[in-house]
Amino acid sequence: MIKVLIVDDDFMVAKVHAGFIQRTPGFTVVGVAHTGAQAVVETERLQPDLVLLDIHLPDINGLDLMQRLRDVAPELDVLVISAAREVETVRKALRGGIVHYLIKPFSQKDLHERLEHYRSAYQGLDSSKDVAEQADVNRVFGLDSAGAQGGRPLPKGCSVETLKLVKGALTAADGDLSANEVAVQLGTSRVSARRYLEYLHAEGVLEVRLKYGVGRPERRYVLKV
Repeated sequence: MIKVLIVDDDFMVAKVHAGFIQRTPGFTVVGVAHTGAQAVVETERLQPDLVLLDIHLPDINGLDLMQRLRDVAPELDVLVISAAREVETVRKALRGGIVHYLIKPFSQKDLHERLEHYRSAYQGLDSSKDVAEQADVNRVFGLDSAGAQGGRPLPKGCSVETLKLVKGALTAADGDLSANEVAVQLGTSRVSARRYLEYLHAEGVLEVRLKYGVGRPERRYVLKV
């Protein structure tokens, strides 16, 4: 489970963001801070994996706060969520080593996509192997696609972004999932979920388990170890 600390001076906004995160499989909110000083204390105490960091805080600029947070949690990752749109601000954030920059206001889907990219790319790079392949690096920088990795083109009407969400749901699952269960989690149709799952099965990413009962056996999908 990826531990997230939310740093935002607006109590209601922080609450909304917490709700978004708690509805994203594989992530949990471990704390909320509303000032820079409080963020340092909570980061040291909770040792989160990821901080959702607003730039406009009452006692410090969020970008100046990043290094202080990493002083107490060296492995910390930062995802900036801010209304700040100035190009120089975005550049400074990128130089500071953020994993993404999300401009307010944004939807639950926007945040969900960034979190799924973080989990599949950054967390996967940390734990999958000792030596990174080019495909691993491409994934971190958002360059992954079926074509880039040598796989078959996605079925018509399918997207790389939704494919990531399907894989994320299976990664977070304790066991196998049916197409209907994936569809409910992602808010898609069962037919759409089944297309992505069958694509991943054909690519050798998933294995299929048949669950027998009344009528036709149910196809259930699980990531290959």
